[in-house]
Amino acid sequence: MTETKAAGLSPALVETVAGLSAGSMATLIVHPLDIVKTRMQIYRTSLAASSLGDTRPTPPTTVSLIRSLALTDRPLAALYRGLTPNLLGNATSWASFFFFKSRFERAIAHLRAVQEPPYQYQLEDKGPPRDGKGMGGQEQKPARDDHHHSHHRLTPADFFAASLAAGAATQVITNPIWVLKTRMLSSDRSAAGAYPSMWAGAVRLLREEGPRGFYRGLAVGMLAVSHGAVQFAVYDPARRMYLDLAGKRRRRQQRLLGNEEAAEEAMTVSNEATIVLSTASKLVAGAATYPLQVLRSRLQQRDAEAHFGRGVSGVARRLWREEGIRGFYRGVMPGVVRVLPATWVTFLVYENVKYYLPRWAQHRGGRVEV
Repeated sequence: MTETKAAGLSPALVETVAGLSAGSMATLIVHPLDIVKTRMQIYRTSLAASSLGDTRPTPPTTVSLIRSLALTDRPLAALYRGLTPNLLGNATSWASFFFFKSRFERAIAHLRAVQEPPYQYQLEDKGPPRDGKGMGGQEQKPARDDHHHSHHRLTPADFFAASLAAGAATQVITNPIWVLKTRMLSSDRSAAGAYPSMWAGAVRLLREEGPRGFYRGLAVGMLAVSHGAVQFAVYDPARRMYLDLAGKRRRRQQRLLGNEEAAEEAMTVSNEATIVLSTASKLVAGAATYPLQVLRSRLQQRDAEAHFGRGVSGVARRLWREEGIRGFYRGVMPGVVRVLPATWVTFLVYENVKYYLPRWAQHRGGRVEV
């Protein structure tokens, strides 16, 4: 389908801005828990045991790690160490992911010959706004009542494929940022060999390991893109089902009450539904793919071969030999604690920006294709 930009916006741009906003907000809120998760993922029982002799080491916990960070001379700096690469990485990742995902979904829909004509919002004078809704007495009225119909016939497998391709493209773009982020989050600023800043770390990484150093963990990162693919294979069909059911309910109300506005309200997912749907999809994806995150964190460390093994298979075998199945899920609890609030913030910001940004631009420019 050929996109005509109206009021300076296109569907891909809306997706990109929504993803950028969502990734930035979520990172600012949950960054300290990301530090905890990263340090738990790279903890090695055997290394701790050798340094303590016969004393059985106590693995770090979420509480103990947060306490150690908070008791430093500069607790805020410690809790937000590595924020720059994390913020840059997440914002870039979500923006590029939703951009590519939108493109791939449209390509799949085009191949299936089910892509609908562009959906155009048009302004209709509805009088003064009620309950704070509407913009200056004008309300957006859809040209059709099936604005999400362009994806209506995409299957969960289609959403999985589009998300997988988008995740792979995003991983190639952002892997250098994740290498720097992992190394900064895994150590205190005062620790030996620690990167003092993102820029200093990039210069040192290039000098010591060359360009290949920026792509450490890329192979397992490519495997880990299945996380997003699984998540959206669950989220998008569930979201569509919610909109379909809500639309049917509103249309029944419209017929009974003669209320033309009721049907339009079903065009956006409520905040409550967004939380429920995003939680369910994230838990399913997390349970399926968390071990890949542990492998990637270890592969991206300095001197990874000496400490953890060579390559994905080498790290996996050594982790299994030393710690068993529990090693693959080390840090899963702070990961869950971190991931749910981050998921809620991400999807709430994403859905709301995606919904209101075209309406804001439409109010200023006349109409927007979404």
